[in-house]
Amino acid sequence: MVPYGRRLVKLRGKKSQEEAAKGIGIATSTLGMYETERRIPRDSIKMAIANYYGTTVQDIFFTP
Repeated sequence: MVPYGRRLVKLRGKKSQEEAAKGIGIATSTLGMYETERRIPRDSIKMAIANYYGTTVQDIFFTP
């Protein structure tokens, strides 16, 4: 898996972590851990993140 934390931060843009986490359906602290790469999301959460940001799981988590 490639570094994905910066991609998540970039995709979030000017939205707050709280706003993005609510839209994805996860806790704000959980999103923070994903953005700092302290946790790796489950596949179902990866799909929810990709859907929320309008991209693919591949582009966020696997494309170098």
